Amino acid sequence: MTLILLVAAGAAVAGFVQGLSGFAFGLVAMAFWVWVLPPQLAAPMVVFGSLVGQLIGLKSAWSGFRLGRALPFIAGGVIGVPIGIALLGHIDATWFRFAVGALLVIYCPLMLFASRLPRIAVGGRAADGLVGAVGGVMGGLGGLSGPAPTLWCTLRGWAKHEQRAVFQSFNLSMHVLTFAGYAASGTLTAETGAMFLVMVPAMIVPTLVGARLYAAIDDASFRKLVLVLLTISGLTLLSAAVPALLA
Repeated sequence: MTLILLVAAGAAVAGFVQGLSGFAFGLVAMAFWVWVLPPQLAAPMVVFGSLVGQLIGLKSAWSGFRLGRALPFIAGGVIGVPIGIALLGHIDATWFRFAVGALLVIYCPLMLFASRLPRIAVGGRAADGLVGAVGGVMGGLGGLSGPAPTLWCTLRGWAKHEQRAVFQSFNLSMHVLTFAGYAASGTLTAETGAMFLVMVPAMIVPTLVGARLYAAIDDASFRKLVLVLLTISGLTLLSAAVPALLA
């Protein structure tokens, strides 16, 4: 019973945060699930929950969606995911999480408290595609496809609808690709299917509520929300990596 309650609670809270921000399902859900679920079970649950949440909240990002803007990120991500998977056996996962976590914890608070966020206007679609590839590699290595394009969209200075449309369509594409990989590799089992049946009913209403509240947030508040969530993501990665490195 404790397992079911924690899975449902994690899905509900994570669904709300994802509905509000457009990302961070795994970050929030794992705060609940890490205590009761092995990584082999939690990983497909995070991907599936994120995928469902992205589909539920898709309407919130639709007004800012422009295929020409999102496509370079997605194309880069499709290229990057297999590279990340190929590198998986050659890079220490703990050091990888530590490096990404340290970068987020140092950089995002600086941007959060800066009087004006820097704007990056150079590079065009090629730079966007490169960032998408970085996100894909990070996703293949450790399921971290979101931080790079999310931070990049913030630094581009786009309006909140444009930001959300890009990183939500990117994350949706990466989740579909990853989930297909899980299905092909036999990672999905009867146990994961049972957990999916617990997650989905628990997250539907909170995700819709979060998406409704998103409409009331202005651009500046949305950027702050994104930077806060990325900082928390970095702290979460460090909290997992540092004890392992010290041991």
